[in-house]
Amino acid sequence: MSEANIWQLIDRAESVLSRLESILPPTRPDTDWSARAFRWRRDRYGAGYLHPVHHPHQIRLADLVAVEPQKAEIDRNTRQFAGGRLANNVLLTGARGTGKSSLVKAAWLAYADQGLRLIEVEKADLVDLPDIIEQVANRPERFIVFCDDLSFEEGEPGYKALKSALDGSISGQSPRVLIYATSNRRHLLPEYFDENARTRHIDGEVHPADAVEEKVSLSERFGLWLTFYPFDQPAYLSAARYWLEQFGCVVWGQTEETAALQWALGRGGRSGRIAWQFARDYAGRQGGQA
Repeated sequence: MSEANIWQLIDRAESVLSRLESILPPTRPDTDWSARAFRWRRDRYGAGYLHPVHHPHQIRLADLVAVEPQKAEIDRNTRQFAGGRLANNVLLTGARGTGKSSLVKAAWLAYADQGLRLIEVEKADLVDLPDIIEQVANRPERFIVFCDDLSFEEGEPGYKALKSALDGSISGQSPRVLIYATSNRRHLLPEYFDENARTRHIDGEVHPADAVEEKVSLSERFGLWLTFYPFDQPAYLSAARYWLEQFGCVVWGQTEETAALQWALGRGGRSGRIAWQFARDYAGRQGGQA
């Protein structure tokens, strides 16, 4: 073979390789473990990876008012976990806007300096939980996998993946990973009246319908349940006053209280989120700076 033919073959091989490189998925960059929080994301080829969040939302435990029992419990559990002791997966359920998600972030932040890390996972990506746990299982840090605002419909794949990750997988639970989840539904799935009608009574013993048992089986895999209730008026006003002070309005009187109550009336409810929104609006009207 002549030298010219050899060079032609080399050129053709390089052309084929360049075409292959254009369709192959790129090499995934190494995880930036210097970050203290992450999101699980997928690239355009469907591969999941930990995306570092260098500027996470920071909220302190002290910023959450009117949820003292829940705050104490999640702080205790998180402190045990961060300190290398046994702790439970946590399910936070109940009324909207009462601080469930904020409490998870605040609990993580309180122990971030001790090596605690947060991984936020969307519901659609829960099928990747085994991969996520395997990826961090041998890291020196400890990780809270955070699933926010969970609500499953029948047959969703993430439902079974979460069940397996909590308790039912052939792989043992990693001592360096816990799952914290929030939901407005106590059992994470819709419940219907006709399910109760299928409950059987045999020899005086109650046998719940299989559908009911299936729905309870997921939530009971969380070792710690924290329930949140709608704010009463004193709790709402306490939260509104706290946030006004944080935004620089140190005066609290009848004018501010009336404004807070009118704001809640216009929103059709009272919660920590509504109190925070009121305080931002009122402080902004008074010249408060972002």
